[in-house]
Amino acid sequence: MAGPAGQPGQRLTIRIRQASRHPAAGGSAGPAGPAAPPAGRPGLTRPLIVLLATACGAAVANNYYAQPLLHTIGTSFGVPGSTAGLLVTAGQVGYAAGLAFLVPLGDVLERRRLITRMLLVTAAALAAAAAAPAIAVLAAALVVVGVTTVVAQIIVPMTASLAADNQRGRAVGTVMSGLMIGVLMARVVSGLVAAALGWRTVFIIAAVAMLILAAVLRRMLPAIQPSGSISYRALLRSVVTLVREEPVLRQRMALGAVAMGSFSILWTAVAFLLSGPPYHYGSAVIGLFGLAGLAGAVAAPVVGRLADRGYRRYSTLGAIGCLLASWGLLALGGRWLAALIPGVVLLDLGAQALHISNQSDIYALRPEVHSRLNTAYMLGYFTGGAVMSAAASLVFSAAGWNGVCVLGALTALAGLAVWPRTRRRDAP
Repeated sequence: MAGPAGQPGQRLTIRIRQASRHPAAGGSAGPAGPAAPPAGRPGLTRPLIVLLATACGAAVANNYYAQPLLHTIGTSFGVPGSTAGLLVTAGQVGYAAGLAFLVPLGDVLERRRLITRMLLVTAAALAAAAAAPAIAVLAAALVVVGVTTVVAQIIVPMTASLAADNQRGRAVGTVMSGLMIGVLMARVVSGLVAAALGWRTVFIIAAVAMLILAAVLRRMLPAIQPSGSISYRALLRSVVTLVREEPVLRQRMALGAVAMGSFSILWTAVAFLLSGPPYHYGSAVIGLFGLAGLAGAVAAPVVGRLADRGYRRYSTLGAIGCLLASWGLLALGGRWLAALIPGVVLLDLGAQALHISNQSDIYALRPEVHSRLNTAYMLGYFTGGAVMSAAASLVFSAAGWNGVCVLGALTALAGLAVWPRTRRRDAP
């Protein structure tokens, strides 16, 4: 990706601003009135927050267009559902790779240039997905899409860096609302478009959208030049150092794996449930189920405000409780739609609330390394998603929907086991 590189055999050196280490902070509320943005940085205006939220949602949606289409794509290529389900895993694996190797660059490269160039690569990969002659080619294209759509995880810490201390949770929550709406609307749009025009058209439209988004962000985002230098290898090593030095980060990585793992279990397996007995729904109706998760997107700014007021730990416990309760409803939803829809709403609410609580906690640690903190956290988050999406496909094939619900409940219980270790020093 974009970034200065030397001739072959030379060490890659990247420019980075120097900043002193800031001690971890438990609360984020500051003195009365908004705190000033970092020196030399543009302020975070409401229109800019909306643009960043839109960009996150549109970018991350690319990883979820395939989910309601798994049955349709599998039929198109003549492969079983368990094989088609691995397309979700391909995207998640790519996303994890992007988190490890690209997101840290958000601390050391000019972010506007980095973001727009990554979106151009995303557009090319989506075009390749639309033209894929075999499911293996489609999976490879989705890996590249996953790698480059980590641009959303460069935008989120950019938001945190631009925000004043006592608006950070709210700003991040708003941007994450846009991200979550993008994830949910991706399923709705892909289901409807695929039903009318075929599944390949979904990826063509997405490629055009990325080209437009790259042009808009190039024009509207502030350009903030870094200074100083660090080798790329040292940059990546510093992520490992952060994980070793920050127990809060390790705890939130584990809880992030629970949040995304629960989310992926549901949305990987529910397409198989809804396409078979007793529902027999087509891709358009399956896609509409994404609307049931809008509660999580609506709740994100509320959770962010709670974090700003020092209640991260208790919002975390409430989110885990939502996840546990949702799997009870979802188990009943194997036969009754009246239980399935509330179960989807509750799970998406719990997963999103847990994610926002986690991010609010890690962004209170060291402001100068927000992108690398986000890299570590999101690696845990999407590793949980990739592992659980693959597990959900296998468990559904072996034990059906009830087995999937047991897997989901056990995942939520793992989060409950981690919660007592989260720090108690939340209140300012």
